[in-house]
Amino acid sequence: MGKQTAIFRLGLKYLFRYKRRYYFLLAALIFGFTIITFITSTKDGMYDSVYYSAQSHYAGDIVAVAHDFFQGGFQHRMGQEEINSILDAANVSGIKIKNIVYRTFGINTPVIHHIGNSVNLRYLMGCDFENEHQFNSDIEEDGIILSVPVAARLEANIGDRIILELDTRYGQKNTGAFIVKDIVQDTSIFGYYKAYISRITLNRLLLYADNDASQIGFFLENTSKTEEQRINLHNALSLRTQTGAIVHNRDEMIREREKGWNGNVIFLYTMPVYLSEISDILNAMNILTYLLFAMMLVIILVSAGVTYNLILNERSKEMGVMRAIGFYGKDMHLVLWTEIILVTFTAMVVGFIISCLLSFAVSFISFSWFPGFEIFLKKDKLIPMYLASTIFSNAFMLLIVIILLAFYHSNRITNKKLPALLSGEPL
Repeated sequence: MGKQTAIFRLGLKYLFRYKRRYYFLLAALIFGFTIITFITSTKDGMYDSVYYSAQSHYAGDIVAVAHDFFQGGFQHRMGQEEINSILDAANVSGIKIKNIVYRTFGINTPVIHHIGNSVNLRYLMGCDFENEHQFNSDIEEDGIILSVPVAARLEANIGDRIILELDTRYGQKNTGAFIVKDIVQDTSIFGYYKAYISRITLNRLLLYADNDASQIGFFLENTSKTEEQRINLHNALSLRTQTGAIVHNRDEMIREREKGWNGNVIFLYTMPVYLSEISDILNAMNILTYLLFAMMLVIILVSAGVTYNLILNERSKEMGVMRAIGFYGKDMHLVLWTEIILVTFTAMVVGFIISCLLSFAVSFISFSWFPGFEIFLKKDKLIPMYLASTIFSNAFMLLIVIILLAFYHSNRITNKKLPALLSGEPL
């Protein structure tokens, strides 16, 4: 242990002595690690923003959605029997649940009317407001929440009375009068043409039973094992009621729905299922990122190789003296590795700090000119997410390249004949 400490101190001493020779290598490493850390953390932050927007919209990390094949079509309706089966399956499956949310969906395309203006809603959701923290829990059964685009099209303000028109379960038209209680600032693709009312009120307009629902959303304590928990829940649920197959993207979801089920069937979805197209875009971005990183590693390898070779050529006599006084080849390897690995770790720390500063600066840039980009923003800002696994992966790849470089050149030093080293002959 004492010998290793002495070698480390010797490597540190030589690093400070020849620090000027390492400046170019340090700059190249800092630049490469800064760029790759900034890009990967931004990509992770974009996916995180999309995930939590989707989680809020779809109300859960695992969502049990009913498909009731009724009168030749299908509706999203589950009765008390299905609800009890899902809750019982969740209980025996052992999934760790933080919160359970019930929602009902409007059928077909509901329409809102106000002072001569009309808007076709993409989503009409019946919610238990007291159980969903993003809403005001004091909203009464005659209250409605509109998204900003809907309110703007209707020219409606808080306190205005609007008329909601929708189809019942049996295909008739039904209407209800509501007071606008809130207008939510959600202009993402999940927020356009959306409205929320009380679940029991929507159930009655649709001619459902008061306790019916369209979905049950489970917010999990640990989202890192969501897929494993979905499989456990699916296995338990399939023993209790008709359950659709596990699907992993929207294409599979559509194919499974079109199989022509009889009666009510329950599907379990996770956010990656809903976000499969966006995930594909971000994965493509990830591939481009690592192709860029690979190019940078090649550039770093070449530039670092030239720089390191120059440094070692200058020090060949010194290396010869070290061997003459009794340093073994392994010891010389460790001295040289200590120097370049310390340079690399310094570059990683500085690169990470610069990446954080760069991300902070980018957070002040407006992306309003980019249609649909709001989905990737959090509080209207592009916020990075520094995942330990991503940072470690980036650092590991860079370190491997540097170690291979150091091993190659240090091996040339240790294998060169002593007289040639002492004479200062080039490597």
